Amino acid sequence: MRDMPNRRIALLAFLFIAFSQLSFGQTFDVFEMSIADLQKAMTEGRTTSKAIVQGYLDRIDAFDKRAPGLNAIILLNPNALKEAEALDRERAAKGPRGPLHGIPIVVKDNFDIAGLVTTAGSVALANNLVTKDAFQVRKLREAGVVFIGKTNMSEFASGYFSNSSMGGQTRNPYDPSRYPGGSSGGTGAAVAASLAAAGMGSDTCGSIREPSSVNSLVGLKPSRGMSSRSGIVPMSATQDTGGPLARSAADLAVLLDATVGEDAADASTHVTGLTRAPFAAALRANALQGMRIGILRTPVGGATANPNTVPLLGFGHGPDDQEVANVVLAAIGQFARLGASATDLNVSADFMNVFTDASGIVTLEFVEDLNTYLSSTPGPLRTFADIVQQGAYASFLEAGYRTRLAASRKDADYQKKMTKRTELTQMLAALLKDNNLDAVVYPTVTRKAARIGDVQQGTVNCGLASVTGFPAISVPAGFTDDGLPVGMDILGKPFDDAKVVSFAYAFEQATHYRRAPASTPALRGAKITTRTTWDTQDRAISAHFTFDPTTAELRYTITAKGLQRGEILAATLRRGKTGENGPVMFTLSSTDFAELSGVRSLTEPERANLMSSQMYLSITTRKSPAGAYRLQLSQDRVAR
Repeated sequence: MRDMPNRRIALLAFLFIAFSQLSFGQTFDVFEMSIADLQKAMTEGRTTSKAIVQGYLDRIDAFDKRAPGLNAIILLNPNALKEAEALDRERAAKGPRGPLHGIPIVVKDNFDIAGLVTTAGSVALANNLVTKDAFQVRKLREAGVVFIGKTNMSEFASGYFSNSSMGGQTRNPYDPSRYPGGSSGGTGAAVAASLAAAGMGSDTCGSIREPSSVNSLVGLKPSRGMSSRSGIVPMSATQDTGGPLARSAADLAVLLDATVGEDAADASTHVTGLTRAPFAAALRANALQGMRIGILRTPVGGATANPNTVPLLGFGHGPDDQEVANVVLAAIGQFARLGASATDLNVSADFMNVFTDASGIVTLEFVEDLNTYLSSTPGPLRTFADIVQQGAYASFLEAGYRTRLAASRKDADYQKKMTKRTELTQMLAALLKDNNLDAVVYPTVTRKAARIGDVQQGTVNCGLASVTGFPAISVPAGFTDDGLPVGMDILGKPFDDAKVVSFAYAFEQATHYRRAPASTPALRGAKITTRTTWDTQDRAISAHFTFDPTTAELRYTITAKGLQRGEILAATLRRGKTGENGPVMFTLSSTDFAELSGVRSLTEPERANLMSSQMYLSITTRKSPAGAYRLQLSQDRVAR
């Protein structure tokens, strides 16, 4: 009878949780909430895990499936609400397991989750229903995580575009006409748009860090051996790693605490004497005080490889690299006020040449390592050759896939590359030691995300950390003038992962560079539409505008009635509220017209101006060079 009071308390707590689920329902606003915020809300009884899951499902329905059509989620977990409800009951009876109890996340679709299909983005694995959790998934499940669903990715983690035969093309929430990075772009877009509290990805060469960079997130490529790869569809046994992407270093640290560890099934984690220090406990706002940071510079022409296949290093040397370089250099300028010293680190041409010779290991390991996984899957396609022969892949991958079919560890260059990899690792360690450096910084990607359909140009700075196995974290460094996120890599010494995450935490706490994408606002009070249309006129001029947030395109038709031929000099779209004159944002025509039609892709700042009634059409005529006609694209003139 002594346990009756405890039972009574548990019963009352359960009744309160049940009442909360009825009361809160779908109203809990999860937008931009941290893991700590969500946990506090549940602890204080203001919401439940079930209501939080529903909040994210509502956002997925609004923004992933409708405007702007991010297409980040490849598969929803049909049991997510039931799993959350069970965790709510457990909380009521026993209390939370820890900081992740009841927290919903998404997982890249190359992680096995028992009871769900793992496709790695390929139609070849459409029936690959798995029965065992990946190691990191199991650890997260034990910590009380709810898996909302799986995210789209570059097919078999091949490339930076997050386009796959199973899931199609994922879009960037900061500009839906652009790529979300890859290969973990689905996770990157989903977390940036608050479709989940955080997410998991894999990084073989930049696949966590690049999506983090272009989605204003924090993402760590851990030291090789820090975390297990078991149950993650492989790409390269030498370079594969798995880990979280999050909106803050604090959220990232909580997920790392739950997922790092030694795994009997992954020999890379068997590191003698390694202590995997707690990440969350290591976070310090003054972590950069007294640190020495090297700014990675590279000689022009130090490596001659195609930057789209084997990445170069550093800030890039082309004029198109300058925009991102300026953002990152401004961010590096913040180190001084945080007590750190930043100094140029000019690597030698010899270093660059060794780096180039060590790169390309992934291509030679891909088929053999993927076949190991495919051999245990159901269905007739049990090897990569089967997949290629049957055409079960996205067409744009054909040339690369056929090249990989001919590559293997038996290639004459393989052992040379592995030897050079060891040499590069030693050179990088010596570079840090000889310059007394705690970390090295450089742009995660030297150019902003490309538009969908274009090639991502510039340097994707993934190789230095991936080839050597050193840890590197991408942290938000600011935005370009047209509102696109820029990330900065912080590379540290082997197994200094907790220290590197603490550096990122100190940096973000002081700078607060991250901001949420405008295309996926808070649902509460927001009007979500697939398209917005304006019909407006000013005497002799009438105009019809349609903005599609899925493509970030503004389409227009402008008709001039009653004006003499040759009267119009220009048609421009300008920034300004009603009654306010503003500068030209772009010119639609610099010649006379009777009717003018076209389409213009808007940047995020331009989109924000449009949707806040701060954009107008100005028609300049010979009689009125300052602008004879003005048509405001005001929200009160939106066509219903």
